Amino acid sequence: MIPPHPRVDLAGIVVDLMDERAAIDALVHRPADGNPLAVISANLDHIVQFGQGGRWRRTLGDSLHPTHTDADGQSRPLEWLTLLDGAPLVAQADRLTGASWPRLAGSDLVGPLLDAAEKAGLSVGFLGGSYLIQRLLSRRLIATRPGLVIAGMWSPDRSELADEQSSLKLAEDIASAAPELLIVGLGKPRQELWISKYGPATGATVLLAFGAVVDFLADAIQRAPAVASDHGLEWAWRLAREPRRLAKRYLLDDPPGLVQLRRHSSLLPAAATVSAPPAVAGPIRSPLRTHPSSGTGSDPALAAVPNGGRSGQFSALGRPVDVAVLVVTYNNEDHLGALISSLRQEAQALRIRVVMADNDSTDGTLAELNRHPDVVQVQTGGNLGYAAGVNAARRKAGDAEAILVLNPDLEVLPGAISEMLEVLRSGEADVVVPRIVDGEGNLTPSLRREPSLGTVFGDALFGGRWPQRPAVLAEQDAAPESYQFGHEIDWATGAAVMTSADVDRRIGAWDERFFLYSEETDYFRRARESGARIWYEPAATVAHAENGSGSSAQLQALMAVNRVRYIRKHHTDVTAEVFRCGVVLHEMMRSFNRDHRRTLAIVADEALWDALPGPSATRYPAKVLGGFPTGSVIIPAHNEAAVIGRTLDSLEPVLRTGRVEVIVVCNGCTDETASLAATVPGVQVIEAPVASKTAALNAADRVATQWPRVYLDADTVLSPTALRRVLEVLSESPVLAARPAFRYDDSGATWPVRAYYRARRRLPSTQQALWGAGVFALSREGHERLGSFPDVTADDYFVDRLFSDEEKVIVPTPPVPVQTPRETRSLLNVLTRNIRGPAEQRSAPAPVDAAPRGMPFPSDAAGPAPQETTGGRTPDMPADSAASSASSTAWELFRSIRGPRSAVDALSYSGLAATPRLVRLRQPRAGVSSAPIAWERDDSSRRPEGLPR
Repeated sequence: MIPPHPRVDLAGIVVDLMDERAAIDALVHRPADGNPLAVISANLDHIVQFGQGGRWRRTLGDSLHPTHTDADGQSRPLEWLTLLDGAPLVAQADRLTGASWPRLAGSDLVGPLLDAAEKAGLSVGFLGGSYLIQRLLSRRLIATRPGLVIAGMWSPDRSELADEQSSLKLAEDIASAAPELLIVGLGKPRQELWISKYGPATGATVLLAFGAVVDFLADAIQRAPAVASDHGLEWAWRLAREPRRLAKRYLLDDPPGLVQLRRHSSLLPAAATVSAPPAVAGPIRSPLRTHPSSGTGSDPALAAVPNGGRSGQFSALGRPVDVAVLVVTYNNEDHLGALISSLRQEAQALRIRVVMADNDSTDGTLAELNRHPDVVQVQTGGNLGYAAGVNAARRKAGDAEAILVLNPDLEVLPGAISEMLEVLRSGEADVVVPRIVDGEGNLTPSLRREPSLGTVFGDALFGGRWPQRPAVLAEQDAAPESYQFGHEIDWATGAAVMTSADVDRRIGAWDERFFLYSEETDYFRRARESGARIWYEPAATVAHAENGSGSSAQLQALMAVNRVRYIRKHHTDVTAEVFRCGVVLHEMMRSFNRDHRRTLAIVADEALWDALPGPSATRYPAKVLGGFPTGSVIIPAHNEAAVIGRTLDSLEPVLRTGRVEVIVVCNGCTDETASLAATVPGVQVIEAPVASKTAALNAADRVATQWPRVYLDADTVLSPTALRRVLEVLSESPVLAARPAFRYDDSGATWPVRAYYRARRRLPSTQQALWGAGVFALSREGHERLGSFPDVTADDYFVDRLFSDEEKVIVPTPPVPVQTPRETRSLLNVLTRNIRGPAEQRSAPAPVDAAPRGMPFPSDAAGPAPQETTGGRTPDMPADSAASSASSTAWELFRSIRGPRSAVDALSYSGLAATPRLVRLRQPRAGVSSAPIAWERDDSSRRPEGLPR
């Protein structure tokens, strides 16, 4: 029992304040039959590595560290005693306690400790140092302490320490020699990590992480002069002697620790004993435990878990399971057999449900899946991307304790899922990632740091040439010890991610805006922001073929672009632009390679981002139709005979499901629109005498019976896949309004029109509002806020203003093709209408009880008068007509300039957008006219040759 003593929390490290005599007494008189005690002398480097915000936080004194069961079956959890070392730590401890405390550096403590051990007859072992140094040490100890019992000396190289089996064998050899005190000099953080994982297995009563004391005892390294140590300058003396080895530590790594030390330190209650493990929910984990599947041992906790079926069979829907495994497939015929076989092995010990979402595979993937009837299949209806596939599988996960997302080209090694699940059950973490090896068994570096300006420029300048550079300059964690020991991380490659089901629900769906790449970065970030702890568990291993997604120059460019998109989502515009410059620099410095030159061109010109791989609809609509969500599609049509057939053809497969009602409102039609629509089975046709779009929308709302409701322009082709995703999002999430993604089709247009829309593609605001796609949708709750459509030009602009950013969403779907005007005059007509619509809405007086969020009309606004007409669709609403001001649009336009071509496009955009404004200024202001408005639309894009094939 250690006498009571003060303790301080120094930036996350609990330090026991003791003098030299008390410390030595505590170590020498440690009961041999008690728990093993690990001892460190904490200095500033410990703060950086093990303290608050350090990579190895929660290592020193962590109650969830391994235990060892001795021959008598007694569990021996590792305890920690942290002594005070380092001048900054001593000064902070003095300030907190108002007393003066001595430095207890390991190099100072080891001499008196060995003297006391010699007197007490304790055996001592030495781990670390070279073979030559140990021989010198042996001779010196014989000469200076002839009565000291030396149990043994071990000098492993780094490769042995980095290998699991070699480390276990080393611990076994040490246990055979039975040292009571084991002095470990492997250097930070290796020695602390090795002790934390393998220390209990050595059988030593006390393990001392004392760094270079072996070299000091052997007189191989000269100690700093007393004058330097007494004035806190030992670090400067050591730096002068070993600048190459210590410059990074003392000049780059340690200074931030000074800030942490001053900001996050406090005095703690006195301790009666050293840091004994508090009670925790769940088992304390042991690195020596083996798995039932490995044939080398057994785990009673796992053996007691019922499988709910025959050995190796996956659980069906409706049954509770331990783990729901979610896999997204896309042309993975060659890999699925190995993955499913490895999962069946895991299913011998756990209840597992396997859900595989297929993204429109065209090889034998579906045939392979059909060979396994106990695998739940989900057809996404197209190549919607990895995140969308994960979300589709999540909806079928059912009642599960944990969710495990796996790449299809993985093989789960025996016991990996059990190991990850045990981490979750222990309370050690909320999200777990395993160790990843390649097909040859070689480690794959998979751990990452949060992307930042430092990491993007560090990676651009150094790449793989300086893998051990400071963490602030490298996104990838390349330190060998990071892959040997479990610890908290920022994020990891998303090949294998296990999350507790409760935390997964808290985090929410994977962001489908990232078609491929960066979706896992976003998921892990949102996990951390939700308070979840992310843990790397090296005891769980998966083998990754790393070609499940394929590779190409387009995918390489998509990876670079999605890094920019990720920063835009989570940081300011200024930070995102600087980060983008870092990505450009990365590609420029490697532009000797053709693929990097292509990536550089794409990253630099945002107008090219639309051409990157993205969601695409299935070639086989039948894949989408099973379990189709309910809803209504409302199509206002005024003389749309040229286009209505194509629009309804795209919806015809959905009509056959009987789950969606399609209503076409022919308002003021004088052509064959009504008769053509009536020929499509299942379509309801309403004829209204007045050519008013908003009146048509309200008329359809009065007869529609389904929710959500999709409002579709008559010349807009909406694929079944896109329709399904929009209906699912509105039915399964709290958002009130949505629209699918869209793309501009300017084929056949004049050069000014193409330049205008190239510039528009570069404006972020064009992708963030409900207007512009010729289609938007409302949930029942969203429609209740609207009430009915008021008599306005630009109904989609009006609806967009009803909802905050959190209440509406742009659903990543196969993009809806939006036909641009083919002629410059037609574009000017559209721009004239687009200016008038928002102007009408802004000039309308808001009632006293106007709704929140800047609604220009009350939510129960009446519909248009029968004699009034409005303009047609407004898919081309310019950003400067939206809620953002003209000045913000001008700033967006300026920021979009990346070179001569984009500058010319910006000038064209400005000139065309300004022309109708100048014309409007020359006209007399008469307020908002109540006279009927002629139906305006762009007929140039409705010509047969202007339609998409």
